[in-house]
Amino acid sequence: MSVERFLDTNVLVYAFTGATPEMPKRRRALEIMEEGKFGLSAQVLQEFYVTVTRKAKQIVAPRVALSWIEALAPVPCIAVDAALVKLGIDVALRYRISYWDGAVVAAAQEAGAATLYSEDLSDGQVYGSVRVVNPFAGLR
Repeated sequence: MSVERFLDTNVLVYAFTGATPEMPKRRRALEIMEEGKFGLSAQVLQEFYVTVTRKAKQIVAPRVALSWIEALAPVPCIAVDAALVKLGIDVALRYRISYWDGAVVAAAQEAGAATLYSEDLSDGQVYGSVRVVNPFAGLR
């Protein structure tokens, strides 16, 4: 599998649930998704589900979240297996980031993405072959 870009959970959350104060982020997230050529991981989908059904400012019903995940079915998705967990640990240790962030970076690498869209990691930081871009930098 090879994709140009990889999306972290926060991009999906803004795209699907952007509340009024977050409308610029929602618009930007939707633009990114409309461009296509992106990948996800099972971890990102899991985090998305938990966030929108339990933690978001405007939570949604589980069935609604499931329908959003089903809409993403055509998008290339990296499975979480033992090899990816080990790679995620290696990335986390090498760059001194959390395991969860390391696992997202590892999945982006596995997807062949050069760019990881995320607001959780440092904008411009390079992790191996993946460069982080905060697509929401400068938005209000």
